[in-house]
Amino acid sequence: MEAARSVGPFVVVGGGIAGVTCAEQLAVTFPEEDILLVTASPVIKAVTNFKQVSKVLEEFDVEEQPSTVLENRFPNIKVIESGVRQLKSEEHCIITEDGHQHVYKKLCLCAGAKPKLICEGNPYVLGIRDTDSAQEFQKQLTKAKRIMIVGNGGIALELVLRRTNSAVLPVSRNLVTMSVHWPGWGTGVLPVYQNVTSGNCNILPRYEIEGCEVIWAIKDKAIGNTFFDAGAAEFLISKLMSEKSEAKIAHRRTIYTVEGVKKENRTKAKAENVGSALGPDWHGGLDLKGTEEFSHSIHIETRCEVKKIYLQEEFKIMKKKPLAFPKDQHKSVTVDKEVWPVYVELTNGKIYGCDFLVSATGVMPNVHPFLHGNNFDLGEDGGLKVDDQMRTSLPDIYAAGDICTACWQPSPVWQQMRLWTQARQMGWYAAKCMAAASLGQSIDMDFSFELFAHVTKFFNYKVVLLGKYNAQGLGSDHELMLRCTRGQEYVKVVMQNGRMMGAVLIGETDLEETFENLILNQMDLSSYGEGLLDPDIDIEDYFD
Repeated sequence: MEAARSVGPFVVVGGGIAGVTCAEQLAVTFPEEDILLVTASPVIKAVTNFKQVSKVLEEFDVEEQPSTVLENRFPNIKVIESGVRQLKSEEHCIITEDGHQHVYKKLCLCAGAKPKLICEGNPYVLGIRDTDSAQEFQKQLTKAKRIMIVGNGGIALELVLRRTNSAVLPVSRNLVTMSVHWPGWGTGVLPVYQNVTSGNCNILPRYEIEGCEVIWAIKDKAIGNTFFDAGAAEFLISKLMSEKSEAKIAHRRTIYTVEGVKKENRTKAKAENVGSALGPDWHGGLDLKGTEEFSHSIHIETRCEVKKIYLQEEFKIMKKKPLAFPKDQHKSVTVDKEVWPVYVELTNGKIYGCDFLVSATGVMPNVHPFLHGNNFDLGEDGGLKVDDQMRTSLPDIYAAGDICTACWQPSPVWQQMRLWTQARQMGWYAAKCMAAASLGQSIDMDFSFELFAHVTKFFNYKVVLLGKYNAQGLGSDHELMLRCTRGQEYVKVVMQNGRMMGAVLIGETDLEETFENLILNQMDLSSYGEGLLDPDIDIEDYFD
C-alpha cells in the first residue's frame, strides 16, 4: 500500500525556536505557499516580547504554545505532529513516523539537539531537555531522598542554584592571582578565587528542589564555566550568602503541558524523538520536592567526572564502601549505611549512592534520524555542516539551530554556541537564504553573525556576554580589565593589542550598547588605559 503523500514546497523539521522562526519567516515571505512544520512535540516554541536592544543584542521571551496558535497566526503554515522516520534526499522527501510522505522543494532541518547522557539505556540516568523529560524528572523526584546532578551548564545551574530562601554558604576557596588592569589601582595582580566552591563544601539554603539531598559533580574548578569565569562565578555565588529572604519572581513565560493538547490523537514519540529545548524557566510550573522533610542541602564535588555507575545488585557484589552525605565538612567522612537503587563512582575515588542521576552534561546535535542513506558532511561536534548560506552538503537541504555546525570563516568576535539567541538568528537567516535561492537572488550574511551577543539571567542578575567574553581562542596574548561592586555589578572586558575583543556584564550596567560598538569598531583604546572602566567617567557619553 502506497503511503499517503502531501506536497509542500518548503518543509521545516523541528518545533523549537529555530524551526518555528524559520517557518514564520517563510510564511511571511511566501504568503501563497504552503509551509509544513514537522515536529515530534505537541507544543512549539514561540518568540514573544522581542526587543532589539542594540545592533546585535536582542532580548525576548520564549513561550510553549499549542501548534494551533501558530496555525491561526499564519494560515499557510500546517503543523504535522510526528517525528521523522527517514529522509530521502535524492527523492526530495521525508517520511514521518505516522506513515506520511512529504515532498519538499527546500527543506530546513531544525531538529535541535538531545541530551548527551552519561550512560544510555540506564533507567536511573535522566536527561532533561524537553517538556516530557522535565515531567519525568518531577515524577522521579517525588520519590527521591537523594539525587546526583552531573554537569555545569545552564540546566545544572538552574536545578542546583535557583534559590527561594537564602542561608549561610560555608565554602573553601583556593586563592590565586591574575595580572590585570584594575581601575583606580593601576596595573597589578588581582585576587581571584579559582575554586568558588571547592572540594568538600555544603550549601544549606532552600532551593526549588526541596526535601532532597543533592550531590553536584562538576568537572571544572568553578561553577558555570560555560558562561563565565571564576571571578564572575564568585560574584554570582555571593548572592547565596545574602541573609534576606527573597520573594519568588513571577515567570513571564507561559508553560503548556501535554495534558490539554488532544492527547488521544498524539502518537507516542520514540525515545529519540526529542521535543523542543527547555529554557531558563523550565521548572517554573513544576513542584520540585523530594520525600524528606529537612531543609534542602547540596554537596559539591569539583574537578571530577563519573567513572562508573553501579546498579544495586552489582554494587553489593563489588563490596565497595559508599560515602554518607557530608552533613558537616569538619567531621570525618563516614560510610553510608543506606541502601540505594544506584551508586556512582567519581574519578576522584569517591562513591555515593542515590535514587537517580540527572545527566546535565551538554547536548549533541540530533542528526540521527536524517543520516541513513544520506551523505551529509558532519562537523567535529557531530552537527550538520552548513556554509554561510545555511546550506548543508546536500542539495536543497538547509539546517539551523543546535543541529548544525557553522563551517564558514567566522568573524574574529563571533563563535557558535547552542543557545536560544543563535537558534532564532539562524532560523530567521536560513529562511531568508531559502527564499533567496528559490527566487534566484543572492543574499549577504546577516549582521547578527558579526558579533557574538547573548543576554540571560542568573540569580536574577542580568548577564550580557559579548564577543570573546572568555578570551576564547585568543591564547595568552590578551589582558583583562575588571570593575566589580559586590552585590551590584561585575564588568570584565577582554583586550588584545589595545582593542576590545569581548566583555562580560553582570547587573544593570547600561554598558552593553557602548561595548558592542567598541568591539565591532575595533577602535584602538590604548590611550584610555585603566580609565576605560573608571566608574567616575560616563563612558556611554564619552564614546557616543
